[in-house]
Amino acid sequence: MIAFQRLSLAMLKGFLRDRQAVFFSVFFPLMFLVLFGGVFANQSQSKISMVEVGSVPLIDQLPAQARASFDQSFDVQKSSSLSKALQDVKDGDVTIAIEQDGDKIIAHYSDADQVQSAVARGTLYSFIQSSNIAASGQQPKYSFENERVEDESLKTIQFMTPGLLGWAIATSATFGAAATLVGWRSTKLLRRIRLSPVSTTSVVAARIGVTIMIAMMQMAIFVGLGVVVFGLQLTGSWYMAIPLVICGTLAFMSLGLLAGSVSKTVEGATSLANIFVLPMAFLAGSFFPLDGAPHWLNVTSHLLPLRHLNDGMLDVMVRGKGPGAALMPILILLGFTVVVLAIASRFFTWESDTV
Repeated sequence: MIAFQRLSLAMLKGFLRDRQAVFFSVFFPLMFLVLFGGVFANQSQSKISMVEVGSVPLIDQLPAQARASFDQSFDVQKSSSLSKALQDVKDGDVTIAIEQDGDKIIAHYSDADQVQSAVARGTLYSFIQSSNIAASGQQPKYSFENERVEDESLKTIQFMTPGLLGWAIATSATFGAAATLVGWRSTKLLRRIRLSPVSTTSVVAARIGVTIMIAMMQMAIFVGLGVVVFGLQLTGSWYMAIPLVICGTLAFMSLGLLAGSVSKTVEGATSLANIFVLPMAFLAGSFFPLDGAPHWLNVTSHLLPLRHLNDGMLDVMVRGKGPGAALMPILILLGFTVVVLAIASRFFTWESDTV
């Protein structure tokens, strides 16, 4: 136990004295939280930009309730020149331009942004139908009311915080394990530890303990900054994010050990770790949601441990789910750890082959 404590303290001091490691493990990922927090903290639903060419009586004749909804949906500009309005649509300055010819409403749009133009046309069509009903004098049979399932206090940054935290945990654990293993091997420290009276179990336990401690520090900083600065509100069984982070740390430590076992140099190990983590961050939805991604990409992302870490933390920290929501991600992360450790053990060597 004494050996474990002293090794843990030495490793922690070594980490804190390495300014580069501290920066890339803690402050570099934190910069992304601050960046996204500044951009999305007070984000509200943006209106659809529209140019109204000439007189469009349909808009002026909308029923009061429909007109209020219209003003919430569209940011309308007036123009007397159709050619200029069309050019604005082509240039992407506005989403849609409309004109009225008798009882016909003509909408001009660009396929350069198909999603936005489709939303604009669908929304506009709903208001035209509302005007048709009002003109016919018939009361609609069905009414419509929409309610947001999340609390109104939830902001976009809250949905991004778990993904950014997951990426920070993955980066720190993978790079730390890979660089440490190759560094110890190249300096013969690994061989000395093997020949020393300190058991291998104590060394491994100390390294795991320090890495988990660093991950807990990352989580505390991320969540603390999110709560204090960006108004993050933790819901449901948010405390289950702690075992998720621990299991995620073990999973990515195993990935780092694989990179360190295969590589012969520190540069090679960090490059391989970067190949593992950076594409995974994009494919697992750490930086942006995968809702609109192709089906094959969604299927592929579920094969990645970071996707399960991100989804698990999102469920318990933001979506308000119970402890059971974290169970499956935890089992998947632990299973991934066992499999990758078994592969890494086949390549592991105590000493470098190079002289």
